[in-house]
Amino acid sequence: MKTAQDGQLQSKDLLGIEQLSRDDILLILDNAAGFKHVVTRTVKKVPTLRGKTVVNLFFENSTRTRTSFELAARRLSADVINFDVATSSVNKGESLLDTVETIEALGADYVVIRHGSSGAHQYLGRQVRASIINAGDGQHEHPTQALLDCFTIRENKGELDGLKICMVGDILHSRVARSNILAMTRLGAKVTLIGPPTLVPEGFSAMGAEICHDMNEGIRNADVVYMLRIQLERQGRSLFPSLKEYKQLYGLDPQRMRHAKQDAIIMHPGPVNFGVELSRDVMNDPRTRILDQVTNGVAARMACMYLLRGARDLEA
Repeated sequence: MKTAQDGQLQSKDLLGIEQLSRDDILLILDNAAGFKHVVTRTVKKVPTLRGKTVVNLFFENSTRTRTSFELAARRLSADVINFDVATSSVNKGESLLDTVETIEALGADYVVIRHGSSGAHQYLGRQVRASIINAGDGQHEHPTQALLDCFTIRENKGELDGLKICMVGDILHSRVARSNILAMTRLGAKVTLIGPPTLVPEGFSAMGAEICHDMNEGIRNADVVYMLRIQLERQGRSLFPSLKEYKQLYGLDPQRMRHAKQDAIIMHPGPVNFGVELSRDVMNDPRTRILDQVTNGVAARMACMYLLRGARDLEA
């Protein structure tokens, strides 16, 4: 992807954080701040994408991301179609490319896709003229989640440069973690990954993150404590003795939060396994920003679709 120029992303697709420069990310966050005012006012619409069509194509279950993209597109005045994979020709053997080419032939300008195969979006981006937006691909990336997370942190801390951000949990299977490590380090944050060795392999240090297997030590003086869900559905074998033991070692409760900075914020991409990674007391802690993340997701996704629009139009 070419870097931002003249206030516009120079690509028709949003495939991953890996392809975004620091300036690209800051451009998206700046625009998200403007769109945040739209989603919180009485009239929650702007005519930016009037006449455009956005198709949500989700091959994996989703509540927050799919609804957030739908609201973002409607707030921009686009027409929205939620493609039902379960009742489509996919069940007759139609390939992913055939499905997307059919959707494009029907007039789609944007195709928002969540797919279980890593790299599916990169392949599609080269094959079709519609803008492809990655809403999660396998264990690879989830770029818009990272963007909304960075936006939420910047909203609370002013900037990410120099912050200590701790991500705790199932790093191995998390596309959210991968995208966030890339985005947060690119913006100058110091990222520490915390969890058992089976879920936080040493190889992640190559991405610029520090690794710690002791929860109390890891979150000491943290500005942000970012908890991740244990993804049992992606684990082919048991990677820790029991959920009870995992909670004792890596669950976040008020006592453990004392090791972080007093003004540290608590984040989680959802859905939350209550009583495992987060206690109910932490959920009710005024420093928790989980619902803010959900709200900010609409603004961040509006910004992404808006900034891709110019490149799409130029190539039309």
